[in-house]
Amino acid sequence: MYRAVTRQIEVTVEPNFMPDRSSETEPLFFWSYTVVITNAGPETVQLRTRHWIITDAGGRTQEVRGEGVVGEQPTLAPGERFRYTSSVPLTTPSGFMTGRYQMVTSRGERFEIDIPTFSLDSPQARRTLN
Repeated sequence: MYRAVTRQIEVTVEPNFMPDRSSETEPLFFWSYTVVITNAGPETVQLRTRHWIITDAGGRTQEVRGEGVVGEQPTLAPGERFRYTSSVPLTTPSGFMTGRYQMVTSRGERFEIDIPTFSLDSPQARRTLN
């Protein structure tokens, strides 16, 4: 599990390789990832936007920006959490993702929180030690 905390808001990510949707011959490799956002702070906040940076094993990057996550812009009161699962395809057997969510407080203050950088590894990924 990967974890980042910004302004008392914790984001954890658990990636999972999906062999049933992946194919070495294509090549196409899929991962699901489950994100849990926990508001440990004193203010109610709402997730407004997401910005993902997805990098494959060849160093190619793709940026994804948009409103909310999985069609929602969840509001989290102090102590509440929001959990969702999404997926990502790559043409290489490994890569990584990182990003940020834009949040807004009930007073209208906008700020960004970190999504931890997490690794996407398949059984086909070969590791080399330098």
